[in-house]
Amino acid sequence: MKCPACGADLAVSDRQGVEVDYCPECRGVWLGRGEVDKILEGATFFYGAPPARSEEPLHAEPESRQQAQQRPDAFLHDLFKDLDP
Repeated sequence: MKCPACGADLAVSDRQGVEVDYCPECRGVWLGRGEVDKILEGATFFYGAPPARSEEPLHAEPESRQQAQQRPDAFLHDLFKDLDP
């Protein structure tokens, strides 16, 4: 299969039951039909159901990049972390 962005041959990797096509040239990541649904199902299982919407706005401080890098690896990060060609 060819990369839709640059035309290079795509590499295929299976990540936690999700088939990920990625381009070693432009580093694009492509998902087939149903793969996004699998990611959403896995995220719901890993993180739990999203909280109910509140009418009041949230005023939490945004997480700093350093704090985000110190977190344990999350489900979505694990899907794509080793796709470096």
